[in-house]
Amino acid sequence: MRVLLNGEPVAAVVDVDRCTVDELLTRLELPLDRVAVERNGVVVLRGARPSTDVEDGDVLEVVTLVGGG
Repeated sequence: MRVLLNGEPVAAVVDVDRCTVDELLTRLELPLDRVAVERNGVVVLRGARPSTDVEDGDVLEVVTLVGGG
């Protein structure tokens, strides 16, 4: 499966037939509670990530939320 994540190919990380958005985030060691995800131009709500499949050719944007001041 070929996926673009923040403009970079991540085929090696998604070397499976099926993967959800949360599974991909876990494989990339990203904090599930502090990221926002956009899939093909549409925001994926946190509650929908465990059931949203990543498909071949998807374009994902992931933003890590950082607090502070």
